[in-house]
Amino acid sequence: MAEQSYLDALPPPQAIMVVPEADVLADIKAVFVTLAEKYGLDVTGIIDLEGEPANLLLQVDAFREVVIRAMINDAVKANLLAFAAGADLDHLAAFYDLTRLTGETDAALRSRVVLAIQGRSPAGPEERYMFVARSADIRVKEVRVYRVDGGPKIRIALLSSVNGGVPDSAMLTAVTAAVTAPGVRVVSDVIEVLAATQVTSNIIGAVWLLPDTPMEVFNGLEAVLRGAWSAEAGIGFDLEPSWIEARLHVTGVKRVLVITPSAPVVVDENTAIALGTVTLTFAGRQR
Repeated sequence: MAEQSYLDALPPPQAIMVVPEADVLADIKAVFVTLAEKYGLDVTGIIDLEGEPANLLLQVDAFREVVIRAMINDAVKANLLAFAAGADLDHLAAFYDLTRLTGETDAALRSRVVLAIQGRSPAGPEERYMFVARSADIRVKEVRVYRVDGGPKIRIALLSSVNGGVPDSAMLTAVTAAVTAPGVRVVSDVIEVLAATQVTSNIIGAVWLLPDTPMEVFNGLEAVLRGAWSAEAGIGFDLEPSWIEARLHVTGVKRVLVITPSAPVVVDENTAIALGTVTLTFAGRQR
């Protein structure tokens, strides 16, 4: 979803530093050698001997430093929205007056926090409506907000995380009440909440397995495909034959031939595709 893409586009945090244990050990040994030389001691060969007590102590110090660095990195991540999880994420969300919905995943809460930040303006930006809609029902997977013909009418299209993506009447009612509530709806907006247009697309394909691949792999391919579609697809997501082939080409599969659709199924930015029937034929085995 767009909110996660926004976070993924951020550069890696400079505060998070990962240093290999070998590098830490080398640094510690260099400091130890320097200090030893001040007292007229030559330990350059001794500290590299396996089983030498000084070498063992330096290795322990290096390991402890790596552990401490990892703890510091985890503490930094706990305070960054892109990385925070569990209770740490709950505390970050609370800063923006958000609480986790019952059963809400970290990814869903994280994206709602981004929408809450982007939609803070009281003038009714689309992110504000998206945030309110996502907060009204945990089953709302995705939201699109668009104006009709440049007038006051606004449509809020919903995609559900259940029921094949189609929102039920309870979801539509809950979202409608939320986005039209006082303090949310801009006075000039006329709002209609509806299901994202569902275009059903069937899939037909042939699959070849490697000689030693068990049939259980082929038998599970439809579930693999539907699971990938549920996780990756959304409003405005096209169905590409190459995408189907890539998702079916799991370990043990030699070849995939996508018969239907023979060309990309392209939808507009406010439309969602629902998978219809998935018919896969076992075409044999190849090396």
